[in-house]
Amino acid sequence: MIPLSIPHLSGNELKYVTECIETGWVSSAGSYVTKFEEMVAKWAGCKYGIAASSGTSGLHLAMHMLGIEHGDIVLVPNITFIASANAVAYTNATPVFIDIDPETWQMDLDLLEEWLDENNSPSVKAVMPVHVLGNMCDMEKLLDIAYRHGLRVIEDSTEALGSYYKGKSAGSFGEMNVFSFNGNKIITTGGGGVIVTNDEAHAKRAKHLSTQSKVDPETYFHDEIGFNYRLVNVLAAIGVAQMEQLPSFILKKKEIDAFYRTNLKDVGDIRFQKVEDNVDPNCWLFTFQSSQQVEILKALKENEIIARPFWYPMNQLPMFKENIYHHHSDYSRRIHANCLSIPSSVNLGESELTKVVEVIKNCF
Repeated sequence: MIPLSIPHLSGNELKYVTECIETGWVSSAGSYVTKFEEMVAKWAGCKYGIAASSGTSGLHLAMHMLGIEHGDIVLVPNITFIASANAVAYTNATPVFIDIDPETWQMDLDLLEEWLDENNSPSVKAVMPVHVLGNMCDMEKLLDIAYRHGLRVIEDSTEALGSYYKGKSAGSFGEMNVFSFNGNKIITTGGGGVIVTNDEAHAKRAKHLSTQSKVDPETYFHDEIGFNYRLVNVLAAIGVAQMEQLPSFILKKKEIDAFYRTNLKDVGDIRFQKVEDNVDPNCWLFTFQSSQQVEILKALKENEIIARPFWYPMNQLPMFKENIYHHHSDYSRRIHANCLSIPSSVNLGESELTKVVEVIKNCF
């Protein structure tokens, strides 16, 4: 079996987790939580990191803190993992979906601006760029649009640790931004996330809210409604060990990306995700498009190779089908119907990558 994208626990994970167990520091208190927060924030070029139980909880907390609430609108790309839209819904705000660029698969910024020009309303509060598959849109243009329309920017950087736009890290552009460390991400804590920000007040309040808004640990006095969104020390210990290996993981992901692009070039009608010259992606999960998507997925499965179709567009899901979806050509539908993700784990060898390519080639 060749997996899709699994953790590679080859560093100090066992050593650090054992230390947590032997010292009894396995819950939300402990030095590894702080160390992990600092390592992620430093990598992202931000001053502060706040650990969370998941990327989704981090996104929810960020929007809650920025005052997103019932009656508000948050602009989200139509192609994203559902956590982006769910986090908006958790605040009782309404996600409005923007179609994607057919080449980069990121939010189409011309459509974003067009919709905002036609819907100048104080209820439109924020925009959430999602760095799909670790790629990035034109962040300078997005920030300019957001500034002119008075929008808060919350980066969904959950897939993009180690990605850069013009040398500036994903997660460093918005007011509050979030990384995910689910088991399939470029590094993992099993499940977890980190909010990053340059605003000290935001950082302190996010930490406070994520720990049930507890003012005094001895008297259990809480001063506002909070959340149990903590990341525990034993998982943060895994994260610290993973962060130590992140540079090598990124290098390996780029090698996998290059291998597939080289060996699948000009095969049938296969097309790759476009990466603009000013973007340096982490190449988290290799995904391509072909009209033979169904056949390729079937062939890979028969050969015990795990592959997956792309996420359903948000506007096609039952809970969001009545939401506004701004588009001209509905590229989201086409991309979903034709894209698939193939094995991208950092521990894959050349023989395994070659097998994946051979199975795909035999479909044409």
